[in-house]
Amino acid sequence: MYYVGLDVHKKTISYCVKDASGRVQQEGKIGATRLELDAWVKTLPQPWTGAMEATIFTGWIYDYLLPHAAAVKVAHPVMLRAIAAAKKKNDRIDAGKIADCLRCDFLPECHMATTEIRDRRRTLRYRHLLVRQMVQMKNRISGLLLETGVTHNKQRLPKVKYFRELLSGSDEITESIRPLLQLSRDTVVRLKKTEYALVSSLQHDPLLAERIKRLMTVPGVGPITALTWALEMGDVSRFRSVKQAISYCGLCGDEKRSADKVMRTPLSKQRNKHMQRVLVEAAKLAPRYSHELTLVREKELQKGSANRATLAVARKIVAYLLAIDRGQRDFVPTEDHKGAAA
Repeated sequence: MYYVGLDVHKKTISYCVKDASGRVQQEGKIGATRLELDAWVKTLPQPWTGAMEATIFTGWIYDYLLPHAAAVKVAHPVMLRAIAAAKKKNDRIDAGKIADCLRCDFLPECHMATTEIRDRRRTLRYRHLLVRQMVQMKNRISGLLLETGVTHNKQRLPKVKYFRELLSGSDEITESIRPLLQLSRDTVVRLKKTEYALVSSLQHDPLLAERIKRLMTVPGVGPITALTWALEMGDVSRFRSVKQAISYCGLCGDEKRSADKVMRTPLSKQRNKHMQRVLVEAAKLAPRYSHELTLVREKELQKGSANRATLAVARKIVAYLLAIDRGQRDFVPTEDHKGAAA
């Protein structure tokens, strides 16, 4: 077996090929294009396995090389940096170190979702971009009205009828901002239609439809939370316990233990930020629909922290979602279980 380390960049890829004893067989640099990769793969000794860091460019390179290799692995960049830290650093050295980590089985491998999941996840993340742009445009409309001293109701401003009446009936709106207000409103409407179309296409996707329907039986879990869970978590069998899933979702802090002293830090930055965001939002609404989640929240509120109560509810939702995904069954509240047992 030959071991290939790849240091991937936007325009170039540095590579290093080593045998089992660690001797360098090939090294160099190629362009980050499919044409050059195709020519380079034909020069590699067989059989070979490759490894690279997780970057924005990793996905397509991983998919392109996978059919030609015995295996292709993706390394966690933070952990790899800690293992391979050195005083001297350049692309050639980095490629060699990745090859050595792969050869010695020290590579901190991270999960690589299937191409189908990654394609749909890209669509969902693009939807989040549209939502941010909608919020910016709504704030811009309110800002224009505040700048020119126009009296308005900010809560009712997103309503179509109210905005139309304000634009046509208010004498305070000057001609200088009228086209800007209309342009901003048209942009919000267009973004909203696009966002709805993206979510609808994912909900009815044959690969996700049944799974999304099951996940939405959990109290407080709507289509966005369910889609985010399905596409960001991927195959839940990779999580050996609920604690691992909670850690991945960023709902717990780091632990620093030394001798008899234990210190818990704030929420860790090493997490899936998309999962953390939607779970925290779901945890704020879920107690309204579930008596059990209400009890979880009230128990933590007695300790005096609303944020701590929200995180406790979010962790409980993770446990529910993980159990549903593993068992492939709908959520059944505790009260219904007791009634069936009686």
